[in-house]
Amino acid sequence: MARAVSTQHKTIATAAAWIVALLIFFPILYTIITSFKSEQEAIQGFNLFPSGTMESYTAVEAQSGYFKFFLNSVFLAVGSTILALLVAIPAAWSMAFSPGKWTKDILMWMLSTKMMPAVAVLFPIYLIFRDTGLLDSRIGLMIMLMLINLPIVVWMLYTYFREIPGEILEAARMDGASLWNEIVYVLTPMAVPGIASTMLLNIILAWNEAFWTIRLTTTEAAPLTAFISSFSSPQGLFWAKLSAASTLAIAPILIMGWFSQKQLVRGLTFGAVK
Repeated sequence: MARAVSTQHKTIATAAAWIVALLIFFPILYTIITSFKSEQEAIQGFNLFPSGTMESYTAVEAQSGYFKFFLNSVFLAVGSTILALLVAIPAAWSMAFSPGKWTKDILMWMLSTKMMPAVAVLFPIYLIFRDTGLLDSRIGLMIMLMLINLPIVVWMLYTYFREIPGEILEAARMDGASLWNEIVYVLTPMAVPGIASTMLLNIILAWNEAFWTIRLTTTEAAPLTAFISSFSSPQGLFWAKLSAASTLAIAPILIMGWFSQKQLVRGLTFGAVK
């Protein structure tokens, strides 16, 4: 039986949640506010009421060309996500429904690779990309983004697949379903919330990746993270233009997250409450 919660406790909890949410979102909000200031206003100090000028957005578009970077980000985020799912779904299926002696060790090893500093492998990765002609190519960067996010994708799908009763797959096998049919027509439809949330999370991670995208690209495959870094120059930081570039870079992912938040929350809590 659920414990009764008083109205006072609900009010306090709601207020605390709003305060935490505002603290988390405030840096993004202030970046958006600063993007509507002139450079002189931006360096004068803290101010929540900008003049509302669009000169920073005009200067950013004239200097760099936003849509080329935007299209590169879309290609890299969506492409790396599709590639990761093609690899991770069969891998997670085998670990969830046909575990071996070393399954848990492999899962822990995959997760441990996320703890390694990226800079530790920058030099060999750079040499591999240079020697294979993948530097500043969208295909090469898409593969790189897939590899660095693959452990998280496999772990999430493995968790979702473990919640699916194995008896359902056994019944499909008894009906003559092949391994391919079992994965595509039985397992995948049942795990749609989990796969959808994994896909959305991977897109967000790939969209926000800055370390590799800046170091493995120059012009042709440069995404929005490189677009933002281009406004940091030896002459100094132009805060209003940098804020405008950052706003343009995060706006698509914020809009996507807003419209898909129900699906994302549903998938992230998949199997948590029975």
